[in-house]
Amino acid sequence: MKTALITGASRGIGLAVAEELGRDHLVYVGSTTQEGAQRVVDKLPNARPFVADLTDPDDVARAVEAAGLDSLDCVFHSAGVVSRQSVADTSRQEWRDVFEINLFAVAELTRLLLPALRAARGTVITVNSGSGYHSGAQNALYSGSKFALRAFTDALREEELGKIRVTSVHPGRVDTDMQKQLRRLEGHADDEYEGWRWVRPESVAAAVRMVVDLGEDATVNEVSVRPSGLSG
Repeated sequence: MKTALITGASRGIGLAVAEELGRDHLVYVGSTTQEGAQRVVDKLPNARPFVADLTDPDDVARAVEAAGLDSLDCVFHSAGVVSRQSVADTSRQEWRDVFEINLFAVAELTRLLLPALRAARGTVITVNSGSGYHSGAQNALYSGSKFALRAFTDALREEELGKIRVTSVHPGRVDTDMQKQLRRLEGHADDEYEGWRWVRPESVAAAVRMVVDLGEDATVNEVSVRPSGLSG
């Protein structure tokens, strides 16, 4: 059976991908808490918890060692944080906090998993954003982290060519808890939220499935998933 490790798998896009790949993969369910991971593990036919504070390199190394992965077909980096504020109002620590989870954690976990990924000729998939291409007012911090994540995946793809595959998934607005948080940051009331306007997490998971199932002769460098405007 193929194996997949999914960070941020307790909710949103990560959960949808865990449920999709869980149909035919042994899934390592990434979460910061045992309870969060176990809730998902209990719903999947083949799953194990992967509990780690991704901002703590020692804890990440411990979790990878405990998992004992000699071979890994896919790592899906879904864990991330959102931010929306002006440069003038953003402290140095806030820059560090966002980059820590949106970039540094991805780089470190990928580094530790590379031997197992190479053994399986596996795939690294990162959740990026439309903000990984375009920035604007109050988006320097979040967009900056996603631009940097795109630079990381582009470099990794070239360095590991012929050994693993690397795909960057760029969703538009997705109906998740993070989207609700973002709408609040934009000044919208909760009763104004209309999730049907956005992409469903399951649709992003379907795109990930396409990437994972692609034959060894080809790779998908980037996938853009946007709301169609046909819902509702």
